[in-house]
Amino acid sequence: MTTAMSFADVMRVTGARAVSGPRDASPALTGVSTDTRSLRAGELYLALSGPAFDGNAFARTAADAGAGALLLRDDPALDLSGLPKGLPVATCRDPLRALADVAGWHRRRLALPVVAITGSVGKTSTKNILLELLRDVRVAVGSPASFNNEVGVPLTLLLADERTDVLIAEIGTNAPGEIAALCRIAQPSAGIVTEVGASHLLGLHNIEGVAVEKSALPACLPSSGFCVLNADNPLTAKMAQVTAARPITFSVRDDADPHIDFRASSITFDASGTRFTLEGARVPEPLSIHVPLLGEPAVKNVLAALAACDGLGVDLELVYPALARLVPAPRRMQPVQVGGLTLLDDSYNANPDSVRAGLGVLRGLRAHARRVMVLGEMLELGPDAGILHHRVGREAADANVDLLVLVGDLTRATAAGALEAGLGMGRLVHFDTVEDAITVLPGMLRDGDAVWIKGSRGSRLDRLVDHLAPTSTTHGTR
Repeated sequence: MTTAMSFADVMRVTGARAVSGPRDASPALTGVSTDTRSLRAGELYLALSGPAFDGNAFARTAADAGAGALLLRDDPALDLSGLPKGLPVATCRDPLRALADVAGWHRRRLALPVVAITGSVGKTSTKNILLELLRDVRVAVGSPASFNNEVGVPLTLLLADERTDVLIAEIGTNAPGEIAALCRIAQPSAGIVTEVGASHLLGLHNIEGVAVEKSALPACLPSSGFCVLNADNPLTAKMAQVTAARPITFSVRDDADPHIDFRASSITFDASGTRFTLEGARVPEPLSIHVPLLGEPAVKNVLAALAACDGLGVDLELVYPALARLVPAPRRMQPVQVGGLTLLDDSYNANPDSVRAGLGVLRGLRAHARRVMVLGEMLELGPDAGILHHRVGREAADANVDLLVLVGDLTRATAAGALEAGLGMGRLVHFDTVEDAITVLPGMLRDGDAVWIKGSRGSRLDRLVDHLAPTSTTHGTR
């Protein structure tokens, strides 16, 4: 970040109190960091704390790494004796609130469009695709990972400087009111809602609660902006009624309304990628597209990103060439070839809708000896978790997977659903833990298998992927 920010600015914006260093010191800061492992010289170290860590404890580490100043949490026991004498240090009651205040202040200084992306699935993939499409035509900035919460969104905003043309921010949620709060910080001028599905039900209670929470993004947008909406998802399509922004719609249905702005028809795919015909009200002539991404979910993300480019006033002819160089986000339907096995690493996260979409991809892969589905627990689904896991089992049986491998206690309901729907016992394996799966599953797989591995982050199926593909360097989300 090169937009000028001084320590005096930080103290003024946050109300922090200077406790060390020259009283008149106001060093220029090169950015803001909350993690000493990635802190760069000249940045402000802002000491966040949580149940399992205390950011104040890393003050000396931050100073040794070259921090330009420190903003620490108020603490009567704070010991500054080990810090360099000339290092400016201030304290405040709530560093997390201070981070939001600094990011919001910085956002208000930036005269640029901020495109915020929310949805139950596809946020990070859509963000990455949009950044790639814009790379040759705009200076576009977005977070390098899934920075979509009360820490990640402010840090994303702080990546922008006076050279930035467009900023892309993911907006996530676990509980009611979070998206509205993050939008107050980010002040998006445009938005994308990828999908509304059964995710984070522990905090949002039901799918209607998810829809209400996600609709906070369209509702905050100005009339001068645009809002990209998934026309195939009824709860998303309804959001056109709550936004003042111009709706831009997309669909992957062959029979979609011809007035939809961006439509994909004739979708086909294999392990090398996906082909479809791009058409719609904003597409002058049908265009044959190939992207090196897998399945219908990827096509939805591509359409959303193209719609956003259109909303930003970009000539789509200039971004079409970038489609050929797209790559999947780490651990999101990411193909990995291991000898004769084709692994589809989808272990980043899972909910019933993303599992259903992934089943469609697995079902469409024909040139393989067997189609193997490895499913871990889907977490944060609240009291309906058992019902939803059971339903996924029935859907796996209906998809006629050759081998269904389940990991974790919640997936016992998935096994019951699969058996009830007619999946034979010889095609079903259950493991209590991921360690058990790591020990036994490799010996069950055969050359020629397509193995799709899916689960919530807490199920840790990424460990299984890394065991099966130990030499792969394509993984990692941090």
